[in-house]
Amino acid sequence: MTKEQPLTSVQPPQIPIKNAAPALWLRRWGTLFGFMALIFVFSLLRPTTFLTFRNWSNIIEQVATLAIVSAMVTIVMVTGDFDLSVGTLASLAGVVTADLMANRGWPVLPACLAAMTVGALGGLINGVLVAYGGLSAFVATLATMTAYGGMALLYTNGATIFSNIPETFRWLGQGSLGVIPVSVMIMALVVFIAWLLMEQTVFGRQLYAIGGNPQASYLAGIPVQRLRLTAFMLSGLGAALAGIILTSRLFSAHPQAGNPFMLNAAAAVFLGATAFREGEPHVLGTLLGVLIMGVLGNGMNILGVNSYVQSILTGMIIIFAVLLSSLSRKRSIQL
Repeated sequence: MTKEQPLTSVQPPQIPIKNAAPALWLRRWGTLFGFMALIFVFSLLRPTTFLTFRNWSNIIEQVATLAIVSAMVTIVMVTGDFDLSVGTLASLAGVVTADLMANRGWPVLPACLAAMTVGALGGLINGVLVAYGGLSAFVATLATMTAYGGMALLYTNGATIFSNIPETFRWLGQGSLGVIPVSVMIMALVVFIAWLLMEQTVFGRQLYAIGGNPQASYLAGIPVQRLRLTAFMLSGLGAALAGIILTSRLFSAHPQAGNPFMLNAAAAVFLGATAFREGEPHVLGTLLGVLIMGVLGNGMNILGVNSYVQSILTGMIIIFAVLLSSLSRKRSIQL
């Protein structure tokens, strides 16, 4: 008889630290360095235009509304859901604001509050359909995206509202306090509140837990349905606020003005998910994604790149960001 060999557990192959460290560093900081590379390239190509204070002020002011939408969409995406309706909901809020002021004589503040209520109700409908109705977030918000867009067109009969808007409304989107635009200050406040909620409160930790495993979160006593509903309402509020500021910035309301928010917000959140963490959406990463989208768009405009080509590049960025985020998540699980 042969001597019996002691049983040994089979260990998974270990990745050498020397090889793993650069890959981890690249996954964590690669998006930031990609952003810096964009700035470097555009600076070389248009040194007298791109790096000016005026141009950068314009970039920050232009991305303010996108940052508001994206920060709130991040809260939804942390839970593993998605909100396709933010663009049309922003458009609806914008035309409601303009119509109440221009055609019905409402003061600026009540009109803005009414539009924010519209945004909250839109988010509430999304949340009820997803959290309590059992629909997938993609299907539910695709349906409401179409419905809200139709409401905006019906509300104005497809026309742009541009007359009789009070001059005091212009301050929200075009005014400034010192050298800082009011829209940028509102953006900074919204992003800070979103960061505070997600990173420094039990509410945020519970949302991340839901995104990781909703079944386990439910068994642990977390009110999954209520929190998902709240996330969609916050997304609706963010979309409405962005629509109001966009209307003020343009000083007119078109029923499709906010539609690009959906695609650009998705790109920003997915890009942000590849920064600093392992494929996980978070507010500071989203802000970096927004800046990347803003710098890329501004640089291509300065270079005279066709707008259709810009749309193609935006789609490619989303594919790349989603793929990189997925690979980062798989890599972190394996490690």
